[in-house]
Formats: sequence, structure tokens, C-alpha cells
Amino acid sequence: MLSLMAAASRTSGLLWLALVPATVVLEYWFPDHQLLIFGVSCAAVVPLARLIGDATSDLAAKIGDGLGGLLNATFGNAAELIIGAFALRRGLTDLVKASLTGSIIANVLLVFGVAAIAGGIKRPIVKFNRTAAGLGTTMLLLSAIGLVVPAMFHLLARSEAVAVELQLDTEIAGVLFATYFLYLLFALKTHRDLYTATSAANEAHGPAGPAVLKLMLATAAVAVVSEALVGSVEVAAHAIGTTELFAGVVVVALVGNAAEHYSAVSLAWKGQMDAALQIAVGSSTQIALFVAPALVFLSYAIGNTPMDLLFSVFEVTAVTLAVLIISFIAHDGETHWMEGVQLVAVYVILALAFFFLPAP
Repeated sequence: MLSLMAAASRTSGLLWLALVPATVVLEYWFPDHQLLIFGVSCAAVVPLARLIGDATSDLAAKIGDGLGGLLNATFGNAAELIIGAFALRRGLTDLVKASLTGSIIANVLLVFGVAAIAGGIKRPIVKFNRTAAGLGTTMLLLSAIGLVVPAMFHLLARSEAVAVELQLDTEIAGVLFATYFLYLLFALKTHRDLYTATSAANEAHGPAGPAVLKLMLATAAVAVVSEALVGSVEVAAHAIGTTELFAGVVVVALVGNAAEHYSAVSLAWKGQMDAALQIAVGSSTQIALFVAPALVFLSYAIGNTPMDLLFSVFEVTAVTLAVLIISFIAHDGETHWMEGVQLVAVYVILALAFFFLPAP
């Protein structure tokens, strides 16, 4: 019976993976069917997310929950970076900003919220490394400052300083970029023990090569699917009656971060809450301090116009609220399923507001 179930699972996985070449076929041979392309490309990310999640789980068992989560966030955000690059090339700067906003709030509210629920179903209290969590949430506060300052400067300076706004945003992007690489030095070198001090279950031996190869291949496939997704999102948004802002904040962000969503919940269910937290908070930190600045720099090379860091007032407000609530919940180094419900509730409230927010 077990062998039949395993065979059925493998067959189902192969059928889902068939959506990846199906996306390519639709994009190149049936380019007029944009809504269908959008739906198939979104669905194609699901099996790829599972591959990334399974590979990350294997790596977490070998290198530690914290570093495994950091690696997952990196590979997961590679898809976000690729999606942003394709959108910039098409001149969809507002969509890029919306997807960045959506990625940050989805990871800290929805992903960690569902992970806390999954981890807390079988355990009254789920604990994680308090010091690492505190550093992660502080980095998120820094990222919120990086979004608030350009918006405040634009509001206060108005038309008198339009010429220097892009220069200011580019230099802020440089500061965020440098801070993120110093954070990597902290996590991977000087304070590595904070991210590797996990349970004895993580002392498994065996080669990590197959898991890394699986991660790389799945990420490459996500890149292929992402191009089709970006190319069809505008038409799809109008077809289903939503704004481009909502499509970017909710739809594109959720699809672009599907790998983190699956991995965090899966690891939390197994009791590996350090890895789940590192995926949720670490992914948002990478989006704000690495992906966003990288896209600013990249926009000078491939974009129609350079990208700034001037997000809308509601986008800045949403990110700030998300960062504040995750900081409050994670400060004590433990959580339970009800805190997860609270985080998910905040995400749903923000998503509803974005849905009803009129197009600019």
C-alpha cells in the first residue's frame, strides 16, 4: 500500500511539473491567450516550490535550521529578482514596487502566520532562537526606514527637489545593499553559531550536492515560468477586474514567493521553527535590503527609466505595520497558533484594502 501511495505521489508530481513546459508552449505558440498563460504559469510554480522546499528541508537537516532557512530564502527570492527584472525590461516599474511590497508583508504576516499555526497545532508553545529573531526583525525595521525616508522626502521637498530624489534613492539603495552583505558576514561568519545551534536531528550526514542541484534546477525553471507570468499579468489583472497594484501586491507576490510559503509551513509542521522564522523574516529582509536595491541598480541598465524607492503612502503604511507586529510577536523567542491567526488576520485586512484601493 505504501509503495502504491509513493508511486501515486511521484506520478502526481510529474504531472504538475508538466505545467512548466506547458507554460513555455502557451507563451510561444498561443501568445494571444494571456489569461490562460497567467493561470498556467501561476500553477506551474507550485511543484517547483515543493521541489525547493524539499531540498531545503534536506539541507536544513545537514547544515542547521537557521542556515537552511537562509539558503531557502535566497533561492526563493531569486525568483522574485527574476520576475522584477523581466517587469523592469517591460517598463512595469509600479508592478515591481507592488510585488516588493507584497513580498515583504506576505512573508512576515501570511507565511510566518501559517507557519506558527502549523507548528502550534501539535505543540502548545513553539520556541525559536530569540537573538536571531531579534536581529532579523531589527533588520526589517531598517528596511521600513529605507522605504519611509524617500516617501517623507518627496512629501516635504515637493517639486523643489525632484532632480535629487533619484540620486537620494540610489544612495539609500547602496546603504541597504551594503548593510545586507554585512548581515551575511554576521550570520555566516562571525556569529554563525546563532544560526546552527539547533536540535540533534540536524546532525544528519550525507552529501548535500543532490539537494543543492535540485534547488538550482528548480530556481532556473522558476525563471522560465516568471517571464511568462510577467508578460501576462497586465491583461490578466484587467480580465479578472483588479488593479495592477493589487495584482502586484497579492497575486504576483504570492506566486513569486511560493517556495518560501511551502517551505516555511512544511518545516514548522516538523517542529523546525528556527528555519521557518529564518525563511519568513529572512526572505523579507532579503527583499528589502538586497532585491529592491539590486533592482534599482539593474534599472539603470535594462529599464526604460531608472527605478526609484518612492512607494505609495499605503504601501509604506502596510510594510511598517507588518514589521511592527512581527517585531512584537517574535521578541520573546516563542509563539503559538493564536499568534499565527493574528498575523494572518492582519494580512487579510491589508489585502482587502489593496483590493478596494482605487487605481492611481
